[in-house]
Amino acid sequence: MRLRSITLLSLAAASALLLSGCAGTGDGDASASPAATDAAAVDLCDAQAATGDAAESVVVDGEPGQTSTLSFDAPLDVDELEVATVNEGDGAQVAAGDFISYSLTAYSAETGELIGQYGFEEGEMFPVQISAETTYGQVFGCGHEGDRVVAVFPATEDYDGEVYVLDLLSIVPTAAWGEQQDPVEGLPTVSLAEDGTPTIDVPDTDAPTETTVTTLKKGDGYEVQSGDYVLIQYRGARWSTGELFDGGDTWADGTPYSAQTTGFVPGFQQALEGQTVGSQVLVVITPEDGYGEGEINEDDLVGETLVFVIDIIGAQHVESE
Repeated sequence: MRLRSITLLSLAAASALLLSGCAGTGDGDASASPAATDAAAVDLCDAQAATGDAAESVVVDGEPGQTSTLSFDAPLDVDELEVATVNEGDGAQVAAGDFISYSLTAYSAETGELIGQYGFEEGEMFPVQISAETTYGQVFGCGHEGDRVVAVFPATEDYDGEVYVLDLLSIVPTAAWGEQQDPVEGLPTVSLAEDGTPTIDVPDTDAPTETTVTTLKKGDGYEVQSGDYVLIQYRGARWSTGELFDGGDTWADGTPYSAQTTGFVPGFQQALEGQTVGSQVLVVITPEDGYGEGEINEDDLVGETLVFVIDIIGAQHVESE
């Protein structure tokens, strides 16, 4: 039996956004998230699926945020998604556009057997963006951090009926939240706006001859491994001019970017792997580890030494084949 796509949405989205060998590419408030309008907040509340007899019949044994055991009379028949709140959290309320972390336990509605448990270990689940149009909005609505819900999904052509208990663990910041580290002399300096947007100041000196990675903020989350999917914010500039370049900035619209570490140019990959979620990293990438040697011109990045500030928002581990 295979788990329906709610647990795979993050990976599917990341796969669709993979970069083909390119990277796109301080004291501000690092907890900034995309703002939601009042109308969007109302829509998110309305998006939550209604409860029903099937969802209400599921008994959950376990505390929010921990693995749980479900009991119900199988087979459990349901014609449409039903959601029942098991525990109401006392954390912050989610808004449309927020990224959230969550965990879930899944059972077969047909047999009552456990399918799997996900999100209880670091690096198991990817942060996802919630909206009224997504399954996450239909499950959690405009819930709060700490909410626990039961969701009963009907059978489809591709999936058997399934019963989930889902925990809304936290709203994930869209800027690095780690502990500030001492800057390294001779490298570009970074200042942050209130929403976390970085400004890069490139020194008027020769660029390093080797790719150089330094940590500006040290996060306390999962350590990124080669091949993992990451959710990041980044801004890139040319060392030669100090100017930003097209395609080198997620901060223009404030939306984090998802990709696999191995989909970036080598220098960018080097800046991600071994870092922890919540960290902000400064990397100076030589042409050799970027877009190749050659004559610098304004039309491409060949020959350029590049400077990136990268905020690592989330990661999901992928087992090597």
